Amino acid sequence: MLSIRAASPADVDIVTEIEAKCFPPAERASRERFVERLGAFSDCFLILMKDDRPVGLIDGMVTDNRTICDEMFADAKMHNPDGHWQSIFGLAVIPEEQHQGYASALMRAFIEKARQEGRDGVILTCKKHLIDFYSGFGFVNCGISKSVHGGAVWYDMELDFRAAKVAK
Repeated sequence: MLSIRAASPADVDIVTEIEAKCFPPAERASRERFVERLGAFSDCFLILMKDDRPVGLIDGMVTDNRTICDEMFADAKMHNPDGHWQSIFGLAVIPEEQHQGYASALMRAFIEKARQEGRDGVILTCKKHLIDFYSGFGFVNCGISKSVHGGAVWYDMELDFRAAKVAK
């Protein structure tokens, strides 16, 4: 049985382990970084459970920036609970549970959470091969990001809820 639950600071080992299984060393957050993030914005973490076992996560701070900058990954104090944009730092499903729709379930839940909180939208960075995946949720590719996190080339993606309201 699948369920998605909010995280708490007590989940630091869970999120650290999932992240370590899913991201290369240069891109993953350390346990210390997760301690800081969970202390500052644990309400911006969701954990996917399968039969009472954690298999995925999604997280990111709230900001007034319309794009993610590298400083955000290092400084949890940049979280602004009253900000307009929900960022996504990581979307991860452990390898043995991938390709079953779990990442999509986490995305839908996180997007809906941001809508319910009255955010203007959701922002993220992704690698080129994931642009189509995120576009399927309504994200627009805003071009190559200024972020050089982990030495990779990233693309800024934005889901603007305000634009969706105008389009209706």
